[in-house]
Amino acid sequence: MSEIFGFDAFSPKEIAEKVEKIGVAKARLPLLSMLMLGVLAGAFIGLGALYFVLIKSDASLGFATGQLLGGLAFSLGLILVVVAGAELFTGNNLLAMAWADGKITAFELMKNWAVVCCANFIGAVGLALLVFLSGHPEMNNGAIADQYLKIAAAKCTMPFWTAFFKGVLCNVLVCMAVWMAFAGRSVIDKVVAIVFPISAFVAAGFEHSIANMYFIPLAMLLKAFGHTGLNTDAITWVGFFSNIVPVILGNLIGGSVIVALVYHVIYRRVPSGDENP
Repeated sequence: MSEIFGFDAFSPKEIAEKVEKIGVAKARLPLLSMLMLGVLAGAFIGLGALYFVLIKSDASLGFATGQLLGGLAFSLGLILVVVAGAELFTGNNLLAMAWADGKITAFELMKNWAVVCCANFIGAVGLALLVFLSGHPEMNNGAIADQYLKIAAAKCTMPFWTAFFKGVLCNVLVCMAVWMAFAGRSVIDKVVAIVFPISAFVAAGFEHSIANMYFIPLAMLLKAFGHTGLNTDAITWVGFFSNIVPVILGNLIGGSVIVALVYHVIYRRVPSGDENP
């Protein structure tokens, strides 16, 4: 089928089959493996976010240049997840395809999402603590710390529906990046498939729930130990949850409905006339 499709990559229909098969395997991972892989993914996305902030702390860059280069840097996170192997809540929204085809139960789907999301939080916050203790935010004469505070303050004061729709758009692009990575047969194929959608969502300022689990707690640590800036009063656990709730909901809709269920209807739904009696 791949050769017929015209190049050395899996066709969209073959990708749909892979996504469904892998979704079943992910849903049935042993709990400890699921937890540990989830912690890794949270840390991996945090590393991409760290790389992004390093770029954005350079005040000499123009807006578009900073956003583009920052987006390219942030792509590191999903590259690590896909190539090195980890369980990421936003990417696992594609499990909705296996659920829609009856290959996994609603309980298995919700269990995976809940466990992986919590594990991602542990990994992201754990990395935030390590980064804080390392003194990394003090680089560039403290400009990196200032950038974390600026980013976190904007997220914690974002209106609910703005955060929700930015979450929807973010995870459409994240899940499309994962979807296209499944088409690749080599590491280079996967990296190329990931970079453009991820850099696009970051450059556009969309909201990724797991990245925010790194950004905001690190800013909270910086604030607690003497770093101050404009609107830092909003950087609290209340501000964190006021962002993370709508962003998670938006990520769920973008990934599971707009990507997974749409492709399920296109490629996996069996027409009534073709069903076995």
